[in-house]
This record gives sequence, C-alpha cells and structure tokens, in this order.
Amino acid sequence: MKDIGIGLLGLGVVGSGVAGVLLNKTDKLAEQAGIPLVLKKVLVRDVNKQRLDCFASLAMTDRAEEVITNPEVDIVIEVIGGEHPALEYIKQAITTGKHVVTANKEVIAKYGYELLSLAQKYNVGLRYEASVGSGIPLISPFQQDLAANDISAIYAILNGTTNYILTQMSQEGLDFPLALRQAQELGYAEANPVNDIEGIDAAYKLAILSSLAFHTAVNPKNIYCEGISRLQAKDFKYAKEFGYAIKLLAIAKRDGEAIELRVHPVFIPEDSQLAKVNGVYNAVQVEGNLAGKLVFYGQGAGALPASSAIIADVLTIARNISYRISNAPKIQLNQKLTVKPISDIKIRYYFRLNVLDRPGVLAQISKVLGDNSVSISSVIQKESDLKSQTAVLVIMTHPAEEKAVQKALEEIKQLTVVNEVSNFIRVEG
Repeated sequence: MKDIGIGLLGLGVVGSGVAGVLLNKTDKLAEQAGIPLVLKKVLVRDVNKQRLDCFASLAMTDRAEEVITNPEVDIVIEVIGGEHPALEYIKQAITTGKHVVTANKEVIAKYGYELLSLAQKYNVGLRYEASVGSGIPLISPFQQDLAANDISAIYAILNGTTNYILTQMSQEGLDFPLALRQAQELGYAEANPVNDIEGIDAAYKLAILSSLAFHTAVNPKNIYCEGISRLQAKDFKYAKEFGYAIKLLAIAKRDGEAIELRVHPVFIPEDSQLAKVNGVYNAVQVEGNLAGKLVFYGQGAGALPASSAIIADVLTIARNISYRISNAPKIQLNQKLTVKPISDIKIRYYFRLNVLDRPGVLAQISKVLGDNSVSISSVIQKESDLKSQTAVLVIMTHPAEEKAVQKALEEIKQLTVVNEVSNFIRVEG
C-alpha cells in the first residue's frame, strides 16, 4: 500500500479538528503510522458552504456512500453524532470492509456489542476512544492496562456541561436556571441541554465504561438516571456546612453477580479528589484489586481533545494495517451480570424540608423515619420565617435502603406539619 485512505463523516467542530490534524501533521502521522495517511473524502451537509481556506483542497460530498464505498478509503471516521443515521453509516462501513473510528457515545452505548461482533465477523477494526472523556485515555486502559484487574467500582464525572453548572452554583452561589443560562452563553451547554442536565449523556458513557470494566453487555436503559435541575444554591451551602461538595456522578459498583449502575447528584467529601474537579473537566476514578485506586482527569469535550483520541485510534489501526496485524476486535463481554435495582441500594441521605415552626414537628418526622428503619445522623434547623411561621429542616441519615427512604418521604409529605420535601440527595463516602 502506498498510503492509507481516510474517509471523514462530518466536518463540524470535531470533524474540523480531525481534518486539521490530518492535513497539518502529515509527516509526523506518516512517521507514527509507518505509512502516509491521506484524507480522501469528506461528508458534509452543504458542499457549497463557505469554509476555511485550509479546507479548500478537500474532496467533499453530501452523499455518505461516496465516502463509505470509496475504494480508496480504508478507514472511516464517524463524527456526525446522534443515533441515526450514524448507526447505519457505521454498519455500512463495516460490512463494506472498512475499519471504523467513532466518537459516538450514544451508538456505542446502545449498539456496541452488536457492532463489535459485526466488525469481528468482517475482520475490521472498530475503535471508539473519543466516545468517553474525549481526550482522556480511558477505553484503551480499560481494554489493556487494567485487563488483569477485577474492577470493583467506577465513580466518574463524565459531563463537562453539568460539572460547569454545578461549579458555578457552588462557587458563585447561582441557582440552576442562571447557571444553565451562563453555560449556554459560553457555549458549554446546547440550546436544548436535556441530555446533559438530565444525566442521559453521562449514562451513555457509564454504559460503555461498565461494559468494559465488568465484561458484560450493559444497556443504558438499565442505568438509573437523575439530573441536576432540582438542585438549588442553598443545597450547596448546606453541603459545605457538612463538609461535602455536590457532583453529578456516574457510579458503577460490582456486588457479587450484580452491578449497581446509576447517575445522579451526590454529596461527596469536599477533600476527595473528585470534589476538586471543577469547570468543564471530567474525571474517572477506578478501583481495581491490583492497581488500587486510579483517577483519570482532563478535558471531557472540545475539538482538540476529541481529535487527539480519534487520531490515536486511526494510528493504531494504520500501524496494524502496515504491519499486517488483525484489527478485528476481541470481544470479552462474556459475563451475565444482573443490574441491581436502585430501590435495593443502601446509602446515606440528605433531606431538606420546609416545615411549620412549632414544637413536635421533628418528633413526627423522626417517627415516620424510624418506622421505616431510617436512622437520623444529624438535624439542623435553618431559615426560620417568623411571618409565615415556617422553618427549613436539614436532615442527614445513617445508611438506609432506598426503597425505605422513598416510602418514608412519601409519608412525610402527607404530614400536616410539612409544607414541602424540598430536596433529597444521596451521600457517597
């Protein structure tokens, strides 16, 4: 082969970054791969759109088939995002005999096992390092460096948008709507931020990591998912008083033949490493029986970090082609683990209640909690309002079963002395 042909599906933010690297670092990439890498064809929405001068030489098309079935293309890079038509393009590329590199977390989370099996059948590579953590090396370490470990737990901050919002709420005292608006103005949050703020994006990424960690096919539909929109600035204030920070964590834990899979806001000790991860940064803490506790940290989004991971995958495939090594994936999703329901987890809780400011209120609440086997660790009364004769009660519990806590909260809501269960947050660590 005189070169390895690259086909690029998408020339948006990430696609432009990838194209820029392929065009500007040709000599270095050829040295790394052992063979020149040439960008042969690029799929765009509008071939007549005005673009940067550096892309003037690119052969562009608005027909995916002209990239995927191009005989000069050996590796197809998919960076259009979303489930469809990305899934169909990836399948077509694999069945046409092309190696595939993708940054698509949704497609890999939902169809990873199917696509890896298809790639194995057609003896082509399928690599997806940029699908989780962008430029943070995660997929390869799970597949190779940590292969000898029995992974017991993953605690991860996997969404830069939500982490930026939570950082602003904590450090600047902003309430959620204002912090979200600020993130949108800075370009960190989409106009429609639902996937980010409701934890869906993090759940996709957790599905990918937990599949690799526990060698079992994880469906993102089985991950308990809860977003950050009900958090208020006062929750961060009270968290600090107890010595905690609030983060949206993606959590996976092995428990015998079952695994816990959940994404939701949590209190974590403010002196922990994850509590110090601020702004748009991501971090993944992995606990293995040999390596111990490891933390991977870096930028979780952006054109340059994503390009770093994508080009690394391209180089791996190119080297294997150059040295005649098979790129077909080795599938190790061979364990049949069940997903533990959220109702069965046992953990500590924070409650914030708005109650009538009168004697006997705490006794009534304590009785409901006690009847449901929920033990109180501490109680603080906050923000008494003499005019309305109300107060805020902040309660921390000892570890209790989720189903017992949910039942207790429903009963507490029915008490005449309770105006509102304003919030409840799980406590880790």
